[in-house]
Amino acid sequence: MMQRTHGVAVLPDLEADSPGPSRAPAGPTDRQPLRTEFNFELPRGYVDQDGTVHKTGVMRLATARDELLPLYDARVQENAAYTTVVLLGRVITSLGTLGAVTSAVVENMFASDVAFLQDFYSRINAEGHTRIAVSCPECSHRFTADLAGGRLGES
Repeated sequence: MMQRTHGVAVLPDLEADSPGPSRAPAGPTDRQPLRTEFNFELPRGYVDQDGTVHKTGVMRLATARDELLPLYDARVQENAAYTTVVLLGRVITSLGTLGAVTSAVVENMFASDVAFLQDFYSRINAEGHTRIAVSCPECSHRFTADLAGGRLGES
């Protein structure tokens, strides 16, 4: 039966009267929140114009916009390899004591640090974590290491 309240039709709650299993409330109740930022430590570090070395930083998850906007950048249109520089400049939210991380900062990083950041970006955006499987070169023991720079023994 439909009721009218101030000219608005109100339908009865059919699920309340129906037999069957009860439904859990919508939404995650026992899940952890989505992690969107990841700490990292560069292998070498970015050296600014004053000679200060910046090694620790934060990278956030990329959005579709982050991946699309570089395609409109003239530098990327001239050289597709520049996509990485522009993209990393968008998703690195902090690096040491720098006020901002731009593509100019990424341009002046050591190649080994850019390679590290590319791998880090791929891991957090495709795999959702920063762990890698490694093995000891001496004893061949296999274990997991965290690229985010966590201290030994932490998870």
